[in-house]
Amino acid sequence: MKDLTNPKWIKAKGILFLALGLAASGLLIAEVAGEIRLRIILLLAVAAWSFCRFYYFAFYVIEKYVDPSQKFSGLFACFRYLIRNRKG
Repeated sequence: MKDLTNPKWIKAKGILFLALGLAASGLLIAEVAGEIRLRIILLLAVAAWSFCRFYYFAFYVIEKYVDPSQKFSGLFACFRYLIRNRKG
């Protein structure tokens, strides 16, 4: 598969990810609407934030600060790297 390089399509992809995240969050909150609690919303927000930080870690922190020779094609490549290099 060829890399996405067109700025318009990259922005469209980002907007679609945002829409998908908002839709999934909204549907999850609607699913528990009868017993909606602030705790549920906060846990959902913490989970989303944590996954975003891991993604940043996988594609920026490792490349810039841990091992500059690594560039990952996806999260599975990052997982393979982390498993193979668990010693240090």
